[in-house]
Amino acid sequence: MTLEFSQLGLAPEYVDYMAAWSVQRELHDKVVTGEAPSTVLLLEHASVYTAGKLTEDHERPFDGTPVVPVDRGGKLTWHGPGQLIAYPIIKLKNRSGIRDYVERLEAIMISVMADYGINATRVKGRAGVWITADHKGPDRKIAAIGIRVQDGVTMHGIAINCSNDLAPYSQIIACGITDAGVTTMSQETGRNITPGDIVDRIVEEFRKHEEALVSSSEGALL
Repeated sequence: MTLEFSQLGLAPEYVDYMAAWSVQRELHDKVVTGEAPSTVLLLEHASVYTAGKLTEDHERPFDGTPVVPVDRGGKLTWHGPGQLIAYPIIKLKNRSGIRDYVERLEAIMISVMADYGINATRVKGRAGVWITADHKGPDRKIAAIGIRVQDGVTMHGIAINCSNDLAPYSQIIACGITDAGVTTMSQETGRNITPGDIVDRIVEEFRKHEEALVSSSEGALL
């Protein structure tokens, strides 16, 4: 059982969404068959809107910007520079433990944000990680989760708003949420925090959950 990590590209080497999607699919197939170890892909995307299976037409960009349909759960969101993406391609130890997997992804992000004095949390009935209403404003989302599990192996993953521009969110109803906002680690702290600043800590937190998450029967590893 060994969880691997692969940085596909961080600023200024942004990764095209479809290119990363191709890597995900190829790696997923190899993890399913035991030809590759469970691996977390880490990257920043070039700017793109993606639509999960629950996206409704009225939630799409108001200006007609193209949207990439994807097979994850959830709704419409944006990815781009300043946002750390982690795609865990993991053969789950507990194939029926999807809720536990999601909660561990949330815990990983919450722990890293605590390092920066950010009081991130879960909000009942809402996916992802949040800052609850305070003197700065109403509930606001700071990280998103969208996953798929096929043949016991995970795909897609998490997106952490580090230093990204929030303007793209003004063109959509992000994640189908109409009564809350979106924020970044930089905005919450008043200092510039980039994906490169937190990527090593994300790896550390994944390591803490490795034994509980990753199947010990992965077969031959590359």
